[in-house]
Amino acid sequence: MAAPRLILASASPRRRELIARLGLTPDAVNPADIDETPAKGELPRDYAKRMAREKAEAAASDDGFVLAGDTVVAAGRRILPKAEDEATARKCLELLSGRRHRVLSAIALRAPDGSVRERLSETVVMFKRLSAEEIDAYIASGEWDGKAGGYAIQGIAEGLISRIQGSHSGVVGLPLYETRALLKAAGFEIA
Repeated sequence: MAAPRLILASASPRRRELIARLGLTPDAVNPADIDETPAKGELPRDYAKRMAREKAEAAASDDGFVLAGDTVVAAGRRILPKAEDEATARKCLELLSGRRHRVLSAIALRAPDGSVRERLSETVVMFKRLSAEEIDAYIASGEWDGKAGGYAIQGIAEGLISRIQGSHSGVVGLPLYETRALLKAAGFEIA
């Protein structure tokens, strides 16, 4: 009997790199194109889980398991945007400077029978107090582009983070411990 197909509902090269660390290569990549606007009053945890679930449903397949994820940076009850311009990235970094925030990384696995399993990783991240020069230098790097909360922990921003409690891979975009557990529960062979 052939191993079940694994479809990754993400175009993110980081998620492909991370899933490879589990010894897996997706059989297909089918990025989900959904509306990612938070609902009015939606809390960060609920939003992350809803996005992962909706992405898994949008990329549904009758002949494979669909793995989807979403990463949300939250300052208190506030969901920070994906930085699409320098002004947004700067605003995020100024807000996160010298304070703790949470990174919620949700994953959903949709089976061919339509059932969906979910997991959530919550990581606390603490930025050092950032000087104007440090923010300017980070903005100039361009690493913030398209990143939730305006930073990428897997780049030079890691040198600005004084503490992390939780899943480093979850902050990058795919919590490996939770992903491995979810896939094993679905019957995937993982070493």
